[in-house]
Order: sequence, then structure tokens, then C-alpha cells
Amino acid sequence: MSQKLDVFAHILPPAFYQRMLALEPTLPKKYSFIQIPTLLDVTARKKHFLSDEQQVISVANINPEDYVNPQLAQELVWAANQELAEIVATNKQYFYAGIGMVAMNNLTGALEIMEKQIAPNPNLLGIQVFTRALGKSIADVAYRKLFAKAEELGLLVLLHPVFDERKVDNNLIFSWEYELSQAMLALVKGEIFQAYPNLKIVVHHAGAMVPFFSERINHILSPTEAADFKKFYVDTALLGNTKALELAATYFGVDHLLYGTDAPFGKMPAGASSEIRKAVEEMELDEAAKQAIFRDNLLTLVKRGESDGSATI
Repeated sequence: MSQKLDVFAHILPPAFYQRMLALEPTLPKKYSFIQIPTLLDVTARKKHFLSDEQQVISVANINPEDYVNPQLAQELVWAANQELAEIVATNKQYFYAGIGMVAMNNLTGALEIMEKQIAPNPNLLGIQVFTRALGKSIADVAYRKLFAKAEELGLLVLLHPVFDERKVDNNLIFSWEYELSQAMLALVKGEIFQAYPNLKIVVHHAGAMVPFFSERINHILSPTEAADFKKFYVDTALLGNTKALELAATYFGVDHLLYGTDAPFGKMPAGASSEIRKAVEEMELDEAAKQAIFRDNLLTLVKRGESDGSATI
């Protein structure tokens, strides 16, 4: 089978992290994932790559808008995106492309980043957003302009969960999956796909609770809303679980399921790529469908064909 493209892997660009650490020295205590060496150290990470795999990397969720004013947040994000693109450009064997950041407290600046920094750069495919930002749902009307710009420019939007800090019982097993599901519902209820029918949103963790509760969706929501749920794209980042991936493929369609691992999270020292690959390979699908999940669906989304592995248009 040809090269595999991992749509949802993470990194913490070192220079960006050092700038954030200077602003907020408690980050390592607040986010235990910072202790994973392969998140920060590209050289260490390379030792664990599978030879036929490239990652699309997005920045782990240390977001400047949570710590600094809009102008500084914009500067930090712009520099982080440049650093991310350079990491991709100098490590093409390992990284297919990057997914940029935007400062959610500077939406005018975010649109500028999308148009002037991300769209023209062949090493950046889109933006990552989170289920909540600055205390608001990502479906809040204030953020719709980001989705409008993403559709206009043909950029991917990767949706990653964060905890809802209003809750006292957040946990990594169930809470993030709930937050993803709730964000998807809010986006559908907000008619995001009716407004932007060509929008390409890739949801982490195989669409979370949605495939399992598909009949509740079908019976409780309107036919239009139920149909809109199937317009999301989802990844395979479930740490394995073939039957769950088959359920996601049945619900969203094989053409909306993309290989993603959440590396380097999930399993030390560099993620669960082997387990997730095995789960995909054991799905009751033909080889063409598996090829679509592992590679072709992403290439179709970004409208890029076979190449030498570089992210060129």
C-alpha cells in the first residue's frame, strides 16, 4: 500500500513554546502533555516514524488568546505558523503539511492569517479550531467569519476538543468526546453547512459520540439537520477499535473517514500509529476503501494528487 497520510498529529514548535513559557511559566504544570519529549523534539520524534507514513501536524492546545492581548496573540500565532511551516519544509520525509493557528481574540487578524499566511503557503493546509474559545462555543456567531473564510479559500478546518471549564468533572476519557459531539450539534443547529456548503471540517476522534447515537440524531433532529451531520469529515484517532471505525465509516461514509492518529499522544513515546493502522487494516473494507482512508481522501480534500511526498499545489 502507498504512503499513508496522518491528518491529525500534533507538535509544539520549540520557539513558540519558549515564548509562551516566558509569558506563562506554569504551563508545564497545567499541561502534563508538555512532558512528552517527542512533542517538542523533532529529532527524537523521527526515530519512531513508520517508513511509509507522513504526518499533517497541528500545534498542541496552548492558545495565545488565553494568555495575552489581541495584538500579541496575533504576533505569536503568526510566528508559530511560520515556524510550523519551516519544520514541515525541512522534514518532508516525515511531515506532509501543517495546520495553522489563529488567535481567537483577534478575529480580524485571524482572517488576515488565513488569507495572507496560510492560503499562499503550500506547507499549510488550513486552521485548527477548538470546541470552545474564550468561554464561547465554536458555533458562536462571532466565529462564523472564520468558517466563511475557510470555505472561500478552500482551507481545512480541524476541530479539536477542549474542556468546558464551567464543569468540575472534566476527564480525558469521556469529556472531550462529549465536547466534540456537542460542538458538532451546535454547528449543525447553527446551519453552518447550509451557509457554507463547501466547508471542510475534520473532527477528531472519529466523530466522537455521533455514530453511536445516529438513530437519536435521525429521530430527534429535522431531516436537514440529520443530513448535515454527515457532512463532517472525521479521523481514525480511537487508539484502535476496528468495530468503532467501521461504525464511523458506515455513518459518515468511507469518503469522509481520514487516517489520523493523534500522535504523539495516546501511547508513549510517540503515539499509537501502529495500533490505529492495524485497526484500519482489519476493517471489513476492500483495499481501495482502505487506501482512501489512509491517503486518498485527504488528497481529494486538499485537491492534491500523487507527488514525491511534498505538499505542493
